Amino acid sequence: MNELEEGTRPALDFDKLAGVAATGARVVPVVLQDAESGDVLFIGYANDQALKATLDERIAVLWSTSRNELWRKGATSGDVLRVVDVRVNCEQNSLLYLVDRTTGGACHTKDASGQARPTCYYRSVTDTETLRHLS
Repeated sequence: MNELEEGTRPALDFDKLAGVAATGARVVPVVLQDAESGDVLFIGYANDQALKATLDERIAVLWSTSRNELWRKGATSGDVLRVVDVRVNCEQNSLLYLVDRTTGGACHTKDASGQARPTCYYRSVTDTETLRHLS
């Protein structure tokens, strides 16, 4: 079992943004939200290349901060996210991709039945020591 992805103890990465900044990557955070249900699927990052590809291809394209390359969501998993709308916040320092899921999945993790989870937010923080899996 991958403790980070399946465990019930918090291990929040408070250094994530500092790590991204240290690479010099010019990115903004992107919230990916299901256009129909309103569920937040996950948070990613986009640079100018990723945003242009998203607008041109109408699928969620992000910048992988771990691999330092464009990432077309679903290229390997099949869980492609079709873009309905791209919105920008008031300070123009984050984006919101409203998407339609082409499959039921959006997260790279699998549930107990082996299916891709519909969102990456599948646990609730009970307290500073405990996470609870949602039903």
